[in-house]
Amino acid sequence: MLDSFPLDAMINEILGLPPLVLWVFFCFSNFLENIFPPWPGDTITVFSGFISSTQNAPISFSSVVLATFFGNLLGALVMYYFGERFLLFLKRTKIPFLSSLYHEENLRKTLVWFRKYEIVVVLVSRFSAGIRFFVSIVAGMSKMNIIKFVVLYSIAISMWCGMLLFGGSFLGTNWNQIIVILSYYNQTIGLILLFLILYFLYQMLKKRNTKLT
Repeated sequence: MLDSFPLDAMINEILGLPPLVLWVFFCFSNFLENIFPPWPGDTITVFSGFISSTQNAPISFSSVVLATFFGNLLGALVMYYFGERFLLFLKRTKIPFLSSLYHEENLRKTLVWFRKYEIVVVLVSRFSAGIRFFVSIVAGMSKMNIIKFVVLYSIAISMWCGMLLFGGSFLGTNWNQIIVILSYYNQTIGLILLFLILYFLYQMLKKRNTKLT
């Protein structure tokens, strides 16, 4: 797919953009991937690392690092506060469909589990788009200490995005090799998540049938 795309022409156009425009775009891209998982934020992060390493680059590597960090953290905080407000909304809503989503006991168990493993979960969450989206919301719903959340998520950003940025910068024109690896990685994570969801549903049905008998 990338081979048929006119990358050279696109790169030349990007290199001609003002540094501020690039910074805002890369920052917004990282923000957007936290609130809209289908957005190819990781791909753009790798690409930003490559752009910063090109000859006469319009934006420095340190600027890209800051754009990546602030964009991610802002997106995570938005979803954190959304989770906090969404929980209150579910408790108070009278809309049949939405009120059916709120189950006090199941939610309590989920939040208790999250509070028990919140450090590990937040640190690991940045390594998967789907997980990071929900973890920020659940962190807000569980009223996780905001300073702890910011510190842990910052560490997670540094680990994951650091690898992507340095990879894109180090590989240069071969940066798209990382995208291929990311594709296999995301497919593997997706299959694991699907298996876990199916197993969870199976256990719920099994427990429900046991109660009925």
